[in-house]
Amino acid sequence: MSETAAPSVEPDLPRTEPVSLFQAFLFWLKLGFISFGGPAGQISIMHQELVERRRWISERRFLHALNYCMLLPGPEAQQLATYIGWLMHRTWGGVIAGVLFVLPSLFILIALSWVYIAFGDLPVVAGLFYGIKPAVTAIVVQAAHRIGSRALKNNLLWAIAAASFVAIFALNAPFPLIVLGAALLGYLGGRLVPEKFSVGGGHGAAKQSFGPALIDDDTPTPEHARFRWSHLVSLAAIGSLLWLLPMGLLTALYGWEGTLTQMGWFFTKAALLTFGGAYAVLPYVYQGAVGHYGWLTPTQMIDGLALGETTPGPLIMVVAFVGFIGAYVQQVFGADQAFLAGAVAASLVTWFTFLPSFLFILAGGPLVESTHNELRFTAPLTGITAAVVGVILNLALFFGYHVLWPEGFSGRFDWPSALIALAAAIALFRFKRGVIQVLLACALIGLVVHLLQN
Repeated sequence: MSETAAPSVEPDLPRTEPVSLFQAFLFWLKLGFISFGGPAGQISIMHQELVERRRWISERRFLHALNYCMLLPGPEAQQLATYIGWLMHRTWGGVIAGVLFVLPSLFILIALSWVYIAFGDLPVVAGLFYGIKPAVTAIVVQAAHRIGSRALKNNLLWAIAAASFVAIFALNAPFPLIVLGAALLGYLGGRLVPEKFSVGGGHGAAKQSFGPALIDDDTPTPEHARFRWSHLVSLAAIGSLLWLLPMGLLTALYGWEGTLTQMGWFFTKAALLTFGGAYAVLPYVYQGAVGHYGWLTPTQMIDGLALGETTPGPLIMVVAFVGFIGAYVQQVFGADQAFLAGAVAASLVTWFTFLPSFLFILAGGPLVESTHNELRFTAPLTGITAAVVGVILNLALFFGYHVLWPEGFSGRFDWPSALIALAAAIALFRFKRGVIQVLLACALIGLVVHLLQN
């Protein structure tokens, strides 16, 4: 995406017409099926659709919401969809957007998990994965470029991005520490050099590029998005009940040490204690599900990550795979109902993983909306966004390493995967092809190459 060459077309562009809840419903449903590429790719898709094409929200308001979601534990892309849905159509709009972002991937992963565990490692599936993995690497690189081109507007923000990359790549610093450091730099920078941290370093050109938006920079905060203590207390009470009721029922039926009960408790902790989105949650899930509970093997966990990368929805939906395999293998409901046990476990862990995300958005959204023009609040978030670009770049290199050197640097270099990744990058950057088109094409190429090699 190039914004520098875009002419000032704002006077010729009509203001976006109001969007009904049903129109929004159709869009969020579509997004649930096309949101490939992990959080970076999903955020990129939302930016293309909502900011550039449909102009439902301005870039400045979009980035402000994104900055808040980056602060939260949990999947930031799903939280961003929930936030925008809530801002446009109140609580039900947020619930619809967030649920539809997750629901298609839940059903797809339940089906794929059953195929995986019931039918084993098929050559056709392995071949499809062989082509998809390098494509996903190219998608993450493109997403890092797109987000970086929007957020890194000056040398200081570039320096923060570079420092975060070095911290996570070379020093293996934990993501929460990087977030805190970037927020501190943003806070200090907002006081010392405010022009460098003014909403991402200056997004004034965004309106010239994309035209007026339905929720524009100067659109007043709607009544439902204003902070009220009564609303916060009621949300806290409802959220507590939505957690206590299923957890109490599981404890009563299976005891505290039961597999389903422990899954609910573990994934509640994963949702609350891990920051930085799916990529920060995954190591914690791996340690608990494989190392502590033994719900699945290391090989099964890696295969689950591949499924999560190649299906729509949040990458953290790999928890559905973990729940399904754990309950299926341990025959929680008996040998005759293994699929039912897996499906119920996948649904339960999805519930406990995403419930906090909805509460964070619906409860914290009014506070965030009251700060979108206050530099003392936005400057730390601008610093965090810059740091996240460095983290995404590290992730792209991590993917590239495992795809191109599957046996490590001491092993062979996988030339076919490198060529597939290069072709995917050319299709994305040069020819602006869609994510789904690239994934499908690379999957077919990978299948042919894999079958020829074997």
